[in-house]
Amino acid sequence: MKSGARALGVAESYAPDAERSTLAGAVVRADRVVDDFCFRPVTVGGADVTEAAIDLWESLDRPDVRYVLVAGVALAWYNVLDLGRLHDAVERPVVAVSFEASGGLEAAIEREFAGDARDARLTAYRALPERHALDLGDDTVYVRSVGCDDPDAVVRAYTPEGGRPEPLRVAREAARAADDYRRTPDA
Repeated sequence: MKSGARALGVAESYAPDAERSTLAGAVVRADRVVDDFCFRPVTVGGADVTEAAIDLWESLDRPDVRYVLVAGVALAWYNVLDLGRLHDAVERPVVAVSFEASGGLEAAIEREFAGDARDARLTAYRALPERHALDLGDDTVYVRSVGCDDPDAVVRAYTPEGGRPEPLRVAREAARAADDYRRTPDA
């Protein structure tokens, strides 16, 4: 992959008692140069993360971005991302990367939600593509993708060291800083 190939990393941050989470988008080149940022609020425990991610993409207006990488599929406390809908909206390969082994989220969703909220999350979660483990040296990540022929190559190209692709690392740090600032009195 060329060093100037750009990816949009999407990650979020919120305080444990918060009603809103900060979703950050960071445009990062494969050579680790950061090009752009954008932020959107999402509802903790809500159902608006897909719309917020699409809005990030549209507001950045960056046709040079080749990939969208997302930190997980259940952001902001089970606000389940619709990878297919995001892929359709951005018309780019979408790769979701998670960082912990798990047996899935169905049991947790069933435990934490009831009625329509539970059913909608379970439907969205079950519609996601299967995930697979990817070894990155000493670390293992878990990858799902839509519209990407070789998601492992994309993850590796944007992970120069450690176990977190650079667009996701930068987006996570930006989300944390923006969320902290948003919660600061007099900000």
